[in-house]
Amino acid sequence: MSKQNCWEFKKCGREPGGKNSAAMGICPASLADNFQGTHYGKRGGRACWVISGTLCGGIAQGTFAKKWQNCFECDFFNRVKHEEGAGFKKPSDLLAKILSR
Repeated sequence: MSKQNCWEFKKCGREPGGKNSAAMGICPASLADNFQGTHYGKRGGRACWVISGTLCGGIAQGTFAKKWQNCFECDFFNRVKHEEGAGFKKPSDLLAKILSR
């Protein structure tokens, strides 16, 4: 079962082979293999809020510590949280995946 990823929801075109990837770069969320399958998404596509350097709104967002407030207000974050319900993985649990690499 696969669900919509952030680049599909936001239509940014910054996934590998996307319409904006050559001109604007590939978003780190679409390359984050350590999050493959998280919330039934592809790579970091359903955990973008914990991935440093995501390109939301055309601007690199920085680390989780710097962007978390914007992410918690994001329509995509809230959609994933609603869709996953009790299965939603807390940001602290997801951040542990980064630290364990």
